[in-house]
Amino acid sequence: MHLIRRAVVLLSFPGALLANPWAAVPGPVGGPPRAIGQTNNGCISGAASLPTEGDGYLVMHLERKRYFGHPSLVRTIQTIGKRVHNAVGVIQVGDLGQARGGPMPFGHRSHQTGLDADVWFNLNPGLYSKADGLRANIPAPSLLNRAGDSLDRRLWSQKHAQLLKLTAAIPEVDRIFVNAHIKRELCRSVRSNRGWLRKVRPWYGHHDHFHLRLTCPTDSPECVRQDSVPAGDGCDSSLSWWFEKHPPGPVKPEPPKPPMPEACQTLLNRD
Repeated sequence: MHLIRRAVVLLSFPGALLANPWAAVPGPVGGPPRAIGQTNNGCISGAASLPTEGDGYLVMHLERKRYFGHPSLVRTIQTIGKRVHNAVGVIQVGDLGQARGGPMPFGHRSHQTGLDADVWFNLNPGLYSKADGLRANIPAPSLLNRAGDSLDRRLWSQKHAQLLKLTAAIPEVDRIFVNAHIKRELCRSVRSNRGWLRKVRPWYGHHDHFHLRLTCPTDSPECVRQDSVPAGDGCDSSLSWWFEKHPPGPVKPEPPKPPMPEACQTLLNRD
């Protein structure tokens, strides 16, 4: 199923790209960095580009040109790479954002304000050693078993927990999204110093990567901050909900998408 979905995405990419002006901008806009709006309805001015490889990390799928973000996000990825290099290995970095943020033609609803990034769970250097020049032929392997109802114990290791803990320790990181099975494993296995688990939140998918999100930077007054993460380590009934059966409710029409901030339209139209 994952392969079928990936094939559909790749086949639809050229048309989707042409239909999305945010994916076709010539590059970032200069000037001081400003994250604008909400992470799923916003943009970024003055974005920085993450070097496609550095100490402890490699950026994957360079053909997507999604390696832009607020300078704080770029520094965060570089910090993670340096901190985990000796203990965990080289990490593979997935999507950050587009040159001016905004909605992407496929793959994400968020990642629009330069404050989100995906980091793959793959820690096997043999995988990326087979990559092509753009690292576009490499998939992100899942940590779940084939049935999708448990972790694959052949792949999960304490290095994954260490990677998440080191990421959560960075003050600018507001929250980290992982699959509910991964969150449950952390709740079971982390015995002491559990405060960092608060930042790790269960969410749909996220079995082949984790998604980190930064707090709104002080230089970005137009950035809309999410509600604070609830108190506690998140290993309570809120986690149990993900493993309960929920009967389908009535199908509700999706509410109309709110307009983007006016500053984003101005940003999109700049040369």
